[in-house]
Amino acid sequence: MLKKELINQSIDYILKHLDDDISVDDVANHFCYSKYYFCRSFKAVTGESVYEFIKRLKLDQSASEMKREKTKSITNIGMDYGYSSSNYSTAFQKHHNISPTEFRKSTEVTGMENPFYPAGLSDFETFDAYNSRISLQEFPDFLVIYERMIGNYIELKDNWFKFLDKYKNYMKADTLMIERFYDDPAITSLNRCLCDICLTTEDTCKLDNVTMLKGGRFAAYRYEGRIEDIFCTVQGIFSVWMPQSGYYMDGRCGLNIYRKIDKENGYVIMDVCIPIK
Repeated sequence: MLKKELINQSIDYILKHLDDDISVDDVANHFCYSKYYFCRSFKAVTGESVYEFIKRLKLDQSASEMKREKTKSITNIGMDYGYSSSNYSTAFQKHHNISPTEFRKSTEVTGMENPFYPAGLSDFETFDAYNSRISLQEFPDFLVIYERMIGNYIELKDNWFKFLDKYKNYMKADTLMIERFYDDPAITSLNRCLCDICLTTEDTCKLDNVTMLKGGRFAAYRYEGRIEDIFCTVQGIFSVWMPQSGYYMDGRCGLNIYRKIDKENGYVIMDVCIPIK
């Protein structure tokens, strides 16, 4: 069975080429894997077949783009992910149980249910309120130790504490704790959300699970508050600020950079960093 790290590399390759007409054969051939062996290993690690994974990512990412870029036509969004107009609508409806048109209407909201408080509704702030806490920043590339999580983002807190305990000997005074997030948990099935938990490290690190997070220009929102309220804050940024900002995501993944964590009280200071162009 292929090592988990090799499967992670194939996932990275798929993500990089998601807007191409990528196939299972393309991925297996790129890494010189036997197609049968690769497919069996991929499903064992991720719980999905390669084909299912690629199709789901296309439909989830296109829905996220529809939410952020409200003036871009549904047809053009579908075409960006390799679909004709009619095929995209059919595939989207089958996957999300809602038509693309109705989905876009459903994103015009002023609040959202918080999975940490299922009985309540959290209201979004205004564009100006979000904008006042956002600064444009240039980040370097970050060399990091990472572990990839596929599952519910609600489990991130516990996974973080286990991760920090596991790699405590690699932490220094200037070590940054970073999440690289791929999915919108309001769109992707909760048990399928993809996230990398990371610690910055030096190029002398000999661990296998080391990768580079791409830097560049980001819109950074400074969040200070409870861990349980991060979800709705991020949803508000993407639902309210992003569509009105005049900026677009450029294909890189978003980053959450933690500046302070109060484990006992569940309080954090962090920068929610959106890659922009």
